[in-house]
Amino acid sequence: MTEPADEFTLWDLRVEVIAGDRAMVCNHKEGDFFELSGENLIFPAGQSFPIYPLAALLPLLPAKQRQTDPNDWMTTDTVIACPDPNCGGRFRIVRTGRRTFRHGDVTRVPLPGVSVEPGENP
Repeated sequence: MTEPADEFTLWDLRVEVIAGDRAMVCNHKEGDFFELSGENLIFPAGQSFPIYPLAALLPLLPAKQRQTDPNDWMTTDTVIACPDPNCGGRFRIVRTGRRTFRHGDVTRVPLPGVSVEPGENP
């Protein structure tokens, strides 16, 4: 059986704080983490996460969610440094599982070659 033509998959991710070569000065501790499931960030109850490292990580996460070539650095490089040059914190991004989505469930823009019904938003 073949997949419907409008399906695609994304990786779910876990981003975990790991120790670096220097002491951490930001408000994160080794073992802290958050998960990305589809488009949703999930933080454990009672755990905070500093905004500056989060802002540095966010642009990388959609790329990490997509299938990449085995030789691409986006596939092999999993540890990201804290953006504070004085902080030794590091963040490991791990692909934890795959999730299937349908194009029409995540956007109003039609696929090329697919007609839009009258009254529908393109």
